[in-house]
Amino acid sequence: MVDVTALGARVASSAVAPLVRRLFVRDGPGAGLVDRPVRISALVSFRGEKRSVTPKDVDKIASELVRRALSAAGPGEAPVDAAEATAVKDALAHTLARLGEITVEDYEAVGLGPERFARELGAGVPLAPYGLGEGGTLLYERLLHTASLHILNFLTQRSTYVARRQTVQSRQLARLVQAVDVLLERLPSQSAEDAGFEERYADHVAARYGTLTIYGLDAGTREWPLDTAYLSLEATRPQAGQDGRRGPGYGAVAAEQVLAGHDQVLLRGVAGSGKTTLVQWLAVTAASRVYDHGLTHLIGRVPFVLPMRRIVRPGAELPFPGDFLRAVGCPVAGEQPPGWVERVLRARRGVLLVDGIDEIAGDRRAAARRWLRELVRAFPGNLWLVTSRPSAVPEDWLAAEGFHELVLAPMGRDGVATFVRRWHRAAEGDRSVGESLLASVRATSELNGLATNPLMCGMLCALHRDRRGFLPQDRRSLYEAALTMLLERRDRERELHGSDGVRLAYATQVQLLQKLAWWLIRNSRQEMDRDEALGIVDRALPALNLTDAGGEEVYRALLLRSGLLREPAEGRVDFLHRTFQDYLGARLAVQEMDFDLLVNHAHLDEWDDVILLALAHARPKEAEQMLRRLTKLETPRGTLLAAAGLQYAAEVEPGTRRRVEEGLATHIPPASFKAAQEVARAGGDLVLGLLPGPDGIDKETAALVVQTAIYVHSEAALQFLSRFRDHPDPFVGAQLAAAWHDFDRDEYAREILAHLPSQYVVDAHSVEDLRTLRSLGGWERIHVQAPYRVEDLAELIVPERLRHLSLDAPHPVEGLSWLSAFPSLQRVTLYTELDPAVAREVPPGVTLTFPSADRQG
Repeated sequence: MVDVTALGARVASSAVAPLVRRLFVRDGPGAGLVDRPVRISALVSFRGEKRSVTPKDVDKIASELVRRALSAAGPGEAPVDAAEATAVKDALAHTLARLGEITVEDYEAVGLGPERFARELGAGVPLAPYGLGEGGTLLYERLLHTASLHILNFLTQRSTYVARRQTVQSRQLARLVQAVDVLLERLPSQSAEDAGFEERYADHVAARYGTLTIYGLDAGTREWPLDTAYLSLEATRPQAGQDGRRGPGYGAVAAEQVLAGHDQVLLRGVAGSGKTTLVQWLAVTAASRVYDHGLTHLIGRVPFVLPMRRIVRPGAELPFPGDFLRAVGCPVAGEQPPGWVERVLRARRGVLLVDGIDEIAGDRRAAARRWLRELVRAFPGNLWLVTSRPSAVPEDWLAAEGFHELVLAPMGRDGVATFVRRWHRAAEGDRSVGESLLASVRATSELNGLATNPLMCGMLCALHRDRRGFLPQDRRSLYEAALTMLLERRDRERELHGSDGVRLAYATQVQLLQKLAWWLIRNSRQEMDRDEALGIVDRALPALNLTDAGGEEVYRALLLRSGLLREPAEGRVDFLHRTFQDYLGARLAVQEMDFDLLVNHAHLDEWDDVILLALAHARPKEAEQMLRRLTKLETPRGTLLAAAGLQYAAEVEPGTRRRVEEGLATHIPPASFKAAQEVARAGGDLVLGLLPGPDGIDKETAALVVQTAIYVHSEAALQFLSRFRDHPDPFVGAQLAAAWHDFDRDEYAREILAHLPSQYVVDAHSVEDLRTLRSLGGWERIHVQAPYRVEDLAELIVPERLRHLSLDAPHPVEGLSWLSAFPSLQRVTLYTELDPAVAREVPPGVTLTFPSADRQG
């Protein structure tokens, strides 16, 4: 039998190259903007309807590759039988189809090389369902490698790639020239001793801070390479509101650029928001001898990482510069030439990264501020970054010393996706597991609410992997794991023991937080006055056996160490996220047996999670009574809440379950579009978990279900709708296309429109909409519903794809002769009056209609 690894090479280039070229669109004149990213997914020609290559064609291409590979084997040499050859073909077709999904740019893809690019394509295609044996797997891998080689070769031959390659190289060269100029200006004349030690110290910084430890995860601590773990976050500038209070402002800047605009920055961020990771990244970048990163303010600098919890010791003074390395336990501190740190700082080359002001006791913070003030004044011109949790120090704490305040922003959707994928790559896990987690996060409101910073995203990743690709259906387990991590394990593993003068046991912290949460819920408040919080804590101390500690001391420890409370403005207190407030409040509601109070608030949306989580905590009899009372409300909302609650209650008596399910059947699926609107309004996201489909329902029901989700109008609804994007019914497809602007434009385009045939009408309200449609490869039927410029339409609409154009706005003076640029255009619909002479400018073969009179009628 022939060696399978040789078969890919035995498929002649003359046979493979034409097959690969069929996967991609042809270059159009002037279509390549080399200063913009060129995504491979934008080049494939099997996206949308009436494409030059269809999904069936991809299957044919894969089949031809397999056939030619096997025909290259001699008689009796075939490594697989006919059935396994078909399985190889199916797996290869599925893999090649991922060209329309990956976000890698053409320049990056070529840089990966064929081996790594093949792995990138195959990462989202598990082979287990295809049942390939050893020979089949090897054949699949060799053919994928061969196809990848020819794909990359094809990319390098595109005119836009050549221009882009030259542009990238020119930019890299310009950055290097700029870096050399900066180095010549910044680096002083050094003794051989100083220069040698500085090089050894830089190596130490790279080794010491080049990995990141994630604490408090059920899967245990794990060291990540920093270049894999680091995620670029945004920092925003606090601004004063109308009431004089500080609130999150605008003008976001990439976190790694915070020292580019200001020499001295106080950066605030909640627990786990990425402050320490940023400190490490800045240290490693400054210490590196790679100068084309574009951060000229870090070139030639020497970083000093000063974790406050390590350098502040009881009864000891804060360190002078010459003692910095010794204070943090640097192993090369003994080799340091006398006066080296002072020489670096006097040359204004230092990057001083003071991490965790909140991690030292409150009575030492005044001393820390004096220490910072003296150092800044003694050594001006250096870069300073000081980090803290938001409420650890007052506003403008370092303003007198010239520090500018910034706040780390929560992670956005793209940041969460990047983090989850990197986490699974670093954990050497199956990429499909990470994609499964992302789908769960996007479709489930409580998970979406938790995934706001690297710490919580890491927790979700660890829990998901620990349970072999599934998060627990039991929300109690999820929140309990989060509480354990935030309230107990993280500080213990980071060796923070009572840094604020009092150490609170886990159960004590939970009990106090429950009281604060339930007070906010009962009073329909999102935040409370600080004095109100202190009063609640004071009243709880005797029962918690904390009479030796003062209420202020206990409150401060809870605020600074729990990671769940924050002070968003002076004198105000709230929870990091409403999710934790609802969970903790529900726990106390069950302890206090406030079941009537819960059911009496069932008509309020903001009580949904509280009621559901109370059902999760309640004993079986208590949960049964709540469910019966909810069904007796005889409202769609009560019925939907009871039905959703069935999955939360651990045990439900069959009669009660039957009653709830019978009530649900009167509302789900809805009987009409009007009923769909009423159910969506009554239940919100609750409805999504109760709706059927897409499998096993007829097309009429599918249309009603889709319309219900559209009315819900949330991110979870968008993810629910994505399950219907391949539905065969044209009316369902038209519904999905028409709902574009009911959701986030770009997200909906990625999740829904990119998977729909382009035969459905889509509305374009702006130039950005047209640009989005172009990124999808173009669209056949576009309804422009806002004032437009002819040049925008001509530039952004893909000419070969457009079949029907509707213009629902006053038409510019250019007339209609410009429509000749669209060779496939068949119909133009105008909703405004037009001079008959201008109407004659319509190209031959294009039908012009005016439905404005019908619309007015």
